[in-house]
Amino acid sequence: MLIRLVRLPLHPDRVADFLALFEQSRARILAQPGCRHLALWQDMDAPATYCTYSHWTDAAALEAYRRSALFGQVWPATKRLLASPALAFSVREVGFESVDVRT
Repeated sequence: MLIRLVRLPLHPDRVADFLALFEQSRARILAQPGCRHLALWQDMDAPATYCTYSHWTDAAALEAYRRSALFGQVWPATKRLLASPALAFSVREVGFESVDVRT
């Protein structure tokens, strides 16, 4: 599985536009072949910065989405709302179990 993170520093006055775009696009992105999960996170220290967090079956599935007509609509619309360039990267889980360290 491939995990994709995209950090989106938005213009503060365009956050509502971005949230509407995400809401309109979320189900269609999740319907893409190979997309297993899609979430939106908000930076606690920079409230106009959001991150998308998605799971893909593999790099080929993500690349197919990036070549899709849907991505061709969603990404340019998102880019217009950014205050600075997005940061995107892919990771994979290493396999360590999460540990609850609460006492």
